[in-house]
Amino acid sequence: MNQILIIYTGGTIGMMSDPKTKVLRPINFEQIMENVPELERLNCKIMVHSFEHIIDSSNMNPAIWSQIAGLIKDNYDKVDGFVILHGSDTMAFTSSALSFMLENLSKPVIFTGSQLPISAIRTDAKENLMTAIEIAKAKKHDRSRVPEVCIYFDYKLFRGNRAFKYNSSKFEAFRSPNYPILAESGVHLKFSINDIRQPVEGPLKVHKELASDVAVLKLYPGISPKVVENILNADVRGIVMETFGAGNTTTDAWFTDLLKGAIRDNKVILDISQCKVGTVELGRYETSKELKDMGIANGYDMTYEAAITKMMFLLGQYEDPMIIKELLETDMRGELTVS
Repeated sequence: MNQILIIYTGGTIGMMSDPKTKVLRPINFEQIMENVPELERLNCKIMVHSFEHIIDSSNMNPAIWSQIAGLIKDNYDKVDGFVILHGSDTMAFTSSALSFMLENLSKPVIFTGSQLPISAIRTDAKENLMTAIEIAKAKKHDRSRVPEVCIYFDYKLFRGNRAFKYNSSKFEAFRSPNYPILAESGVHLKFSINDIRQPVEGPLKVHKELASDVAVLKLYPGISPKVVENILNADVRGIVMETFGAGNTTTDAWFTDLLKGAIRDNKVILDISQCKVGTVELGRYETSKELKDMGIANGYDMTYEAAITKMMFLLGQYEDPMIIKELLETDMRGELTVS
């Protein structure tokens, strides 16, 4: 019988309305089980680790990511897969971070949650939880069907570092426009075999070192030199720059001079697009050619969440800006498509 470890961090899925105040408050996992008696009918043994202090996902941070990674490491040889219950607001950040932190992963790590509490009449929590467990225990020829960090939500399984939350009021909360879904739940579970990453031979390596000294420079027409200068001069080692279209920026001399100065100060700058669909193509237009020449890293089609967490991960592993830049442009965990 397959064994699945559920890691309960918190989120809407584990909330219940207080009968007096009507305010949502967290509940323990035993109360979740009471609302999903169908769990007992699954052909697997379920183990549970609940966080001592259930958290709202808005309070998620790298220290908790390291805690989750440690739990996976400690239980890796004991179970066949993991289901992580997590608030949807920052789920894409956590799933992206874990994808980089878990090297040589060969078992499923499935994040899920819900838009409505599990006690609500029309909740989406039950289906999300039940199917996430089904996916986590799914095997073929004694190998896990999806040996990746994923997000399961509203009948779709996404690669964790390719998805982002786009809607706060629909059950269809996540999208992955630059990469196909890995599985879809209907009458049967249908896996997209050709789109699922296959594990690399070797033991699991867990990297807990993350550096959070990352800044974000989001461009807009009319952005002032003072704003750009303050961000580029911040006490950080990495900067994620959200640019226009295919990676374009203003060509004003003051702007490019500030970027060159930051690079001279050994800061790593990663160019990702503000567009949700498509890819950065540094050098295609005149407005991005100089960025490529000065050493800005190409983020290709990475999501904002993947870009931030990959930068944190690499800054935690390496000191050399050139190595970090090279790896930012390298497909490490299926997070980007190199054009």
